[in-house]
Order: sequence, then structure tokens, then C-alpha cells
Amino acid sequence: MSDYIYMLESHLSPDQNRVVADVQKAAGPANANLFLTGGAMRDMLAGFRIRDLDFVVEGNALKLAKTVVDESGARLLSIDENRRSAELLFPSGATAQISMSRAEKYARTGAKPQVTAATIQEDLRGRDFTCNAIALSLNRASHGLLLDPMNGLADIGRHELRAISTYGFYDDPTRLLRLERFRIRLGFTVEERTRMQVANAREAQVEKFIPPRAIAEELKRIAVEDSPAEILKALEDTGLLTMFLPSLSGPKLNLPGMAKFEKLARLLPDDARSRAARLPPFLYVLTEKLTPRERQALPKSIEMPKADVDAWLKMEARAKKLESALRSARIRKPSQVYHIVASAPPDEVLFLLYHSTLKPVQDRLRAYFQKYLLMVQEITPEEWAAVEGKPGTPKYAKAREDFVSNRLDRRPPRKPPEEPPLAPPAPEPAVVRRGR
Repeated sequence: MSDYIYMLESHLSPDQNRVVADVQKAAGPANANLFLTGGAMRDMLAGFRIRDLDFVVEGNALKLAKTVVDESGARLLSIDENRRSAELLFPSGATAQISMSRAEKYARTGAKPQVTAATIQEDLRGRDFTCNAIALSLNRASHGLLLDPMNGLADIGRHELRAISTYGFYDDPTRLLRLERFRIRLGFTVEERTRMQVANAREAQVEKFIPPRAIAEELKRIAVEDSPAEILKALEDTGLLTMFLPSLSGPKLNLPGMAKFEKLARLLPDDARSRAARLPPFLYVLTEKLTPRERQALPKSIEMPKADVDAWLKMEARAKKLESALRSARIRKPSQVYHIVASAPPDEVLFLLYHSTLKPVQDRLRAYFQKYLLMVQEITPEEWAAVEGKPGTPKYAKAREDFVSNRLDRRPPRKPPEEPPLAPPAPEPAVVRRGR
């Protein structure tokens, strides 16, 4: 086994390893050359946890994605017809992107690229930064072979972000925003020549050509980062934050609230579902200091998808039902709190953690994360296996719920009262003998 394959398997969760196996299985009969690329390789080689899996195919990527959906039960989240790529959500909650190996040409700054099929080497040479231009072969003949035409591995070792093309920021000005996000997330410095390229691009004001939808997508990516406050501050320092909304700067940039938000977000499970749910409360915190008119201008200025806008603007009203359930005086058992929070949408839970001023609500939410959830996570596989019923059936779901309730509600056995220590025996009175 290749050292890189071993490294990959050790960095992936069991669910992600199953995704890799599913995609490989589907690619075999299709005779498609399959590679793992992009962020997955960067994070693995830099020692970070892999969030998303990025696959590249020398061939028909959309056909392969359909096969994966049919065989694994994954759900198709989105399709980019121009770039011939698809984003998938698997039943386990893991996400993956399957893309065609391609070359992109830009007729002008910020224009929609002209996409053509290409080899994996051409694909890697056309990417944004060298750390994202590394691929791992998942093909039988070259399984585990590392492809690194731009020497990205060395840049990762130096903790440097280096642009691949001299004209990369002119072709796709969105890379200016992406550079700041990667710099904060990875803790890397920007290589000197790349800094000069950024300065030249900013002097030419190429940021004005960033398409609104690309800005909305970048904002969505900032929302799921671990340090959104630091990223927003970096964008403000570089003068790029006004690309999202001109009024989003200075005292109206809610950095204290964003710092509180990111701290609370760490309470939620670190999985794809919980991270995706951060967007609505993130937008609430981001716009908290704006006027109603400014708040309404944000989705219009960046052409935010309607589904994202609705999830954000309707979140406060949706969360009131959960808040009422958590404040109820009828709640007397830990299991009641657990089942209410566990079944609630994660965005509503995070919003209440940030926004609710009701003490019972805050106390019960924190008890869930700091106590009840940990107790359930301590249940062993052997104990779960003893639950009656067949997994996936209503009977099993009910038995599992009852098992969890019993575990949370049972009282620790009372310790017998300790008997007081025996008093030492009293000394015998001295006998005084009188002389005769």
C-alpha cells in the first residue's frame, strides 16, 4: 500500500472512507481515471481534518456521479453544467464533489470561463494556488501515485500560499477573497511574488469584476469556517469586505458578535450537516448592526439564492417554537431536553444559543451539549447492539429512544450512609492502692 493511501485512510472518517470506496467502485466499470484532488489533498498533507472530498475524473464526471447516486443512495445537491461537476450528499452525511478534469480559458476578467476536457496534469496546472494543485491517483494501475506538477507539497511544508499563474487574479478575481480565507484557515503566509501579483491586481481594481453570485458563494464558505471573525477582519483590512455590502464595515461590522458565534458553533457536532446549518445564524450575526434597509440590500447586491435568504430571514420565527419547548415547565427529565434538542434543526439550536435571553433555555441547551450528549456518546457498540429490533424499522427507533431515555434519566445508585468511626475505648480508671 502506498504511504499516501495509508495517510489518506488514517485522515478520513469511516464514513468518508466508505465514500471513497463507493466512488472507486463506480469508476472501475466505467474505465474512468479517478483522482482525489483539491482541498482534501491539501488538508491531508497539511495535517488538517478533511472536510470534503474532491474527485476529478478524466472522462464523463456527471455520468459517474449519476452512477454513484444510483448505487450508494447519495443525493445530488447541485450540478455545474459549465464545469461538468456535481456535488453529492451521502446518507452518512459526508459530502463529495465529482468534477471533470478540465482546462479553463477566460475571455476577459471575471468572465464565465470556456471549459474544455483536459488531462489531470493540465487540470492541476490551471488551478488557483499550488497547495490545491495536488492529486492522488485512485486508479488500479497507479494507485497511490502522488501528482504534484506545481511543487505544492513544498509550499505546504513552508506554510506558504503561492499563486500558480501570473494572471490568475485577473482571470478570476474571486481568488482575492479566497486567498484571505485560506490564509486565515491554514495559518499560512502569502509568498512574496504572490503578494506583488495581488497588489497589481488591486491596482487594476479587478475586484470590481467579481460576479455577484461568486461573492454569495464565498460568503457561504466563510460561514462554515472555524474563524469567520478573523476572516471578515482580514477582508476589512484589505478593503475587500465592501464587495459584499458597502455599509458592512467599521462599527457596523459585528466582530464581537461574530466571535461569540464562532465559539458557540464549536458546541455543535463537526459534521457536514451542522456546518451547512451555520449559514442562517451567521447571516443574522453579520447583519445584526445594519439598518433594516441595509439588511434587505445584502441578498440583492450579491444575488443570494432564495433558499438561503428564506432560511436566514425566517429563522428567528422558526426558532420560537423550539424556544417555547425548551422553556416549558413540563420538562422535568434530562431525556426530554435531549430529544427536543437532538431532533431540532441545528441552525435553530445555534441561533437560540446566540440570541435567547431566557435562562431556562440557555441552561437546558448547555446541559444538552455539556452533559447529556456526552452521556449518549459514551454508550458502547455492544450496548447499542443489545437494543431490540432491526435497524431502520420504527420498532428499533422507538427501542433506541427508550434506551437513551433510560440511560439519561436513571439516578446514580445511592451510597449507603457511612457509619461513624468507632470511638476509641475509654481508658480504664486507674486503681489507687493504699498501702497497708
